[in-house]
Amino acid sequence: MSIIDELRKAVGDNHVLTTREDMLPYMRDASYFIGEEPIAVVLPGSTEELSRVVKACYANEVPMYVRGGGTSLTGSSVPMRGGVVISMNRFDKILETSIPDRYVVAEAGVRLDTLNAYLSKFNYFYPPDPASSLAATVGGSLSTNAGGLRGVMYGATKEWVLGMEVVLPTGEVAQFGGRVLKRSIGYDLTALMIGSEGTLGIITKATLKIAPIPRRIGRILVYYESIDAAGRAVAKLKEAGIIPYIAEFMDRISMEAAKKGKGVDYPQEANYMLIIDIASTEESLQKDLESAAEVLKSTSPMSLRITTDPAEMERIYLARKGLYSSLLMERTAPGEKVIIGDIVVPSTEVPATLLDIDNAIRNYGFKVSLFGHIGDGNIHLNIFADTSKENEMRRVSSFLLETGMIAVRHGGSVSAEHGIGLEKKQLLVEEFKARGTLVNLELMRQIKKVFDPKNLLNRGKLFD
Repeated sequence: MSIIDELRKAVGDNHVLTTREDMLPYMRDASYFIGEEPIAVVLPGSTEELSRVVKACYANEVPMYVRGGGTSLTGSSVPMRGGVVISMNRFDKILETSIPDRYVVAEAGVRLDTLNAYLSKFNYFYPPDPASSLAATVGGSLSTNAGGLRGVMYGATKEWVLGMEVVLPTGEVAQFGGRVLKRSIGYDLTALMIGSEGTLGIITKATLKIAPIPRRIGRILVYYESIDAAGRAVAKLKEAGIIPYIAEFMDRISMEAAKKGKGVDYPQEANYMLIIDIASTEESLQKDLESAAEVLKSTSPMSLRITTDPAEMERIYLARKGLYSSLLMERTAPGEKVIIGDIVVPSTEVPATLLDIDNAIRNYGFKVSLFGHIGDGNIHLNIFADTSKENEMRRVSSFLLETGMIAVRHGGSVSAEHGIGLEKKQLLVEEFKARGTLVNLELMRQIKKVFDPKNLLNRGKLFD
């Protein structure tokens, strides 16, 4: 029996795709990488079906590439070297909710926005909110330890996972973690899976912590002339004991893209913009907004404005979440792509980091837009470059390495929330080298061998 026949037996003929036309959408993600044509795309609908698929691939030594919403910006989910793509789209059920225990159990293919629409009925939500939350899935966001706009207050995905069910590379089904906030029973295998980018196992469902939706939220829009002043703002707020609900940053290129794409205006003389959200109660919101505004005024902004208008706040929020798409509309050459960097530094290092990045941009001469989750020190560098030109891509790689090392020198990392995938494999090595911790890479390789001795799961990602 051929591997295709085994796969069809495992999930049914209708859930195995083999024509190039059907498989083409599964050969790329939101990055600029285009994968190789797989043997097949398989869409299992249950843990049992998935286990049968994995056992067949394991026995035949066929590489497996797991796919959620396809929103990776680093090539994490594209198939490289043939193999089988396993789509988790049919794992789309919300299985259990406990408001007293503050958790929800959702399958890996549930979209994050779908999950939060469901939870809103209880006045609860799941805080991690990557900009791609309309398409991003539970499983994919766990696999990259996704962050998002609310990271300054709530942290990244790893803070919100209690447990998960995982199909191992052999096809065995494992349960990691559970439904309780505390446990002390040895190695934390749940934490090991988060951020592993589908290289250790396939997450089928997860038990996630949830939080009450804030009663009221207000917004402060702050505009700056200098990058240094903009960079100091969030650290000043934190020094004053104010933790924003959202703290976002945009440079002029980003503001112009948001204006064209979503109709969000800004003062023409402004070079940088901060979006600061404050969560509070009905009674205290205005006072809390004014307190935060007073702190922000000490950073010498050009102008500052408070709004609590829901329609305006939603328009700005959607403009920021859709900013990458808006930037794609700014491309001017046929082969031009937007390649996104994802560095992170401590809040106190943001001003110096932004100045160093600004110098690097001037030295390389690239068109680069800067935006990001400045509240937790996460800066996205969006480089406009022609990926078909080999020499230009070498310069892009050099620029990403230089800016990644800027982040490391300032106590940060080369990747905050997008993962490593294909794009940042060398950056990962260089970060460990710079820290004198190459042993970390060897430990990661050994862990990979324990879980996946045949190297079949997401081969070629994270490291070679």
